[in-house]
This record gives sequence, structure tokens and C-alpha cells, in this order.
Amino acid sequence: MGRLVIRFGTLHDNVGEPRRNGTLIIEGDKIAAIANDPSAPAPDGTPVLEAACVVPGLINAHAHLEMSGEAQTTTVFLLTTATQRTMTCAENAAKSVRAGVTTIREIGGTENIAMDLRDAIDAGRLPGPKIVAAGQPICMTGGHGWWAGREADGPWDVCKAVREQRRGGADCIKFIATGGVLTKGAVPGIEQLTEEELRAGIAEAHKHGMHCAAHAIGTGGIKNAIRAGIDSIEHGHLIDDEGIGLMVERATYLVPTLSAIMCIVEAGPDAGMPDFVTRKAREILEHAEGNLRKARAAGVKFAGGSDAGTPFNYHDAYWRELELMQSMLGMSAREALYAATASAADLLGVRRGRLQQGEVADLVLLERDIDADPHAFRDPKAVVKAGVIA
Repeated sequence: MGRLVIRFGTLHDNVGEPRRNGTLIIEGDKIAAIANDPSAPAPDGTPVLEAACVVPGLINAHAHLEMSGEAQTTTVFLLTTATQRTMTCAENAAKSVRAGVTTIREIGGTENIAMDLRDAIDAGRLPGPKIVAAGQPICMTGGHGWWAGREADGPWDVCKAVREQRRGGADCIKFIATGGVLTKGAVPGIEQLTEEELRAGIAEAHKHGMHCAAHAIGTGGIKNAIRAGIDSIEHGHLIDDEGIGLMVERATYLVPTLSAIMCIVEAGPDAGMPDFVTRKAREILEHAEGNLRKARAAGVKFAGGSDAGTPFNYHDAYWRELELMQSMLGMSAREALYAATASAADLLGVRRGRLQQGEVADLVLLERDIDADPHAFRDPKAVVKAGVIA
């Protein structure tokens, strides 16, 4: 059984106050001990790492591994083969884990690519984070993401689509409740799958122990999904007071995907994206910050997710989402870290995101303490996944 010793200046364990000047000992894939002694002796021959700051491995609860930040998202799916997208998926998984992301929820792709990659990573055949896979997103015919999704109409067809994803090995289910930015003709504020359709699909998924996420930008679709029993709202940028109240009442998670909008707006109209993409992103950004700040102030539970893979939103830049949660939502560095680790783990139902004895040894070593430098997440010194240096 392998051992690893890490000496730290600060350890943010997401359990209590940060620990200072200590030693973390890993045996196998678990944390064996955390000692408040930086000079605790290491067994002979045991590798020793040192870091100013240690945090739990990051969790990106909203990512698309088949996409790599291309300006033209739709063409990724319409002009490539499943084999090509599989290779892209593997490349992006490796980039993610090297950047400190040790768990990803792959929230919608094609074929069984994400599930097969998940199994290959679990078997040690390929590098990458732990993957929680949604399979194909379930959308109405011609709805947002139809070019990658499973189109379904009516409660029974939606229910059948859930069963198909489960048969393919999906861990969770994603529904498209409103239009979106990247699909031509799909208006983000307009509802797509109905509350009745969502309710049927969510009930079927929950029956099999699968959690459910809803792409929902507009107010009506957000509320349809919450009333139907959804576990997380993805994006949520146009949420209103009633929607916020429903989320608090039902303890629904919100995954804000701030990077998805900011990367499009910052790239600008000359970056090669379709005009409708930049226009919709700009319109959403006018309202997103104020709405999401109100949601946070009301006590909505946030989980970190960047929508990595969307235009200019890269898998090795999850640090951007943590910085935006601070600058746009007013979170402290610790709150952003919690959202992108412990809170995201709770949403996904995985034992990750907290550093204490007996937990899986997923952690990131940083050159600077996050309390002192909001940019500390940008350049990890080392990444450890399940006790192995990644």
C-alpha cells in the first residue's frame, strides 16, 4: 500500500477552521491522519511534498468533456465522429485532473462516451477525474441541445428516455427545461420540456436512485423544474423572487456556470461565434449577477460548475469559476472553495470534498493560501487523486 506525506502551511479541510502548520499522511487511497506538527517524521522512503496551502480536490459539477471551448459548438457534434469525440473526451479529462479537478459531473454528451471513459479511468487505464455521467441530455424535439440530446415529447417518452440513459450506464439525468445560448432559435427565457414531462422523467430517475439536473435559464422553466422535483438548477440566470423562494423551500441546488456567459462576452463578437450566441450571452449577463446575488442572500445552496467545454471555457481553467463566484456573487475564497468541493460533492452524492481521516485522498497543493490570494487556484503545485499524484 502506497504512502505519501504532505507538509502544509494551511489546510482547508471544509470540516472546521483551517489547520495551520501540520502534516497530512496518506495510505493507499485514504487519508490516514492529519497531525498538527509540520515536523512529524515520515516513514523511510515515503515521498514528502510541501505546500503553502492544501485544499480538497475540486469538483466541477457541470462540464462537457466532448467539447473543448470551440467557437462553433454545434459543429463539434454535427461534423465529428463518435471516435473523434471519444479522443477529445479523454484529452479533456486529463487536462481537468492536472488542473486540480478530481471529480466531474459530465452533464450531457453523445453515445455512451462519458460512461465508457468513466469506467476506463476507474480501471486505471486512462488519467482523469472521477466522472459522474448523465448520458444524453433529454430535450424536446428541436429543443436546446437537440444536436447532442435525446429528443422526447410527452411524459411517457421522457420516462422512456430516462430508462435509455440508465441502460447505457448513466449515473444521473439532465433535462432541458428552457432554451439556451448555443442553439439557434432556442430562446433562453422560454420554457421547453413542460412541468408534466419533467415530473414524469424526474420521478423515473429518482425511483432508480439517480439525481437530476435541469438546464434552466428562464424563470418559467426554472419554476417548472423545481416544482417537478429537480435536484439542481443549472445556470438559473434569470431566476425571480418566486423561484428563489421555491429553491430555498425545497433545498434545490443552484449551479451558476458563470464562466459560460463571461467567456462568451469577454471573447466578443469577432471571436468566430455565431451572432445569436454573443447576443444572448450579453442579454443574460445584464441580469445574472443581480439575480444570483439575491439567491445567495436568500440562502439558496450553490454548487460549483463552470459549463467547461462551451466557447472559450476550457477544462483546465476551472479556477475562473471560483474567481467569478468571488467577484460576481460576493463569496469569500473559502465559500467559493466549499461550493466547488463539499457542496458539489453533496449534490452529486459522492464521498469527496472534505479532508479528514478515512476520507478519499483527493486534494490540491497550492503555492499560496487562498485567503491571501484569490488567484491561488490558477497554478496548482501538485494534484493528488485517490492517493496518487496526478
